Amino acid sequence: MCARPTGRRTGRPRSAEADRAILDAARQSLVELGWGRLTMGDVAARAGVAKTTLYRRWANKSELVVDAVAVLFDELDLPDRGSLRSDVEGMVLRFAALLEQPAARTALMAVVAEATRDEALRRRIRQAVVDRQKRLVAEGRRRAQARGEIPPDDGDPAPQVDLVFDVIAGAVVHRALVSCEPVDGDWAARFTGLLLGGLGAGAPT
Repeated sequence: MCARPTGRRTGRPRSAEADRAILDAARQSLVELGWGRLTMGDVAARAGVAKTTLYRRWANKSELVVDAVAVLFDELDLPDRGSLRSDVEGMVLRFAALLEQPAARTALMAVVAEATRDEALRRRIRQAVVDRQKRLVAEGRRRAQARGEIPPDDGDPAPQVDLVFDVIAGAVVHRALVSCEPVDGDWAARFTGLLLGGLGAGAPT
């Protein structure tokens, strides 16, 4: 039986092109102006849209900038490099390469600093960036289990996924943004060796 039309208007669908332009403009504004001088009006002007268009999508600049950061992180992937060690090294280097982008570096540091005073912003960062990127750790873990490099799950894997994510993300962010030291192949290899040794997932004997 076919459903009858209800006659309700669903409103104008969101434009993916407009969304991309807005998020690009938000990152550009942040790099050029900094957090304090960035305004929704400036972003709207750069994106070529009305300010009301922004407010239909984002309540304030905090939400807008977090989503602008999240889009960059969503582009991260985890190619299968054949081993857990290689997969982890690849993840570290890809994450570091993302942080080398001025837009990603500036936006991430700005929202993290602002989040120290804003619990709602912290929650949004966790949901839009942190929780979504844990997928890479979960994916790498499943591959390693399929290869027999680490044992199958004995209970809920979420706590270990959370911990591994925190260790990798924390180390790379600190190295790249706090210590301002290079995250190169040598550092990635040494870090991975330490991480896998701690997890008991070194080379098979």
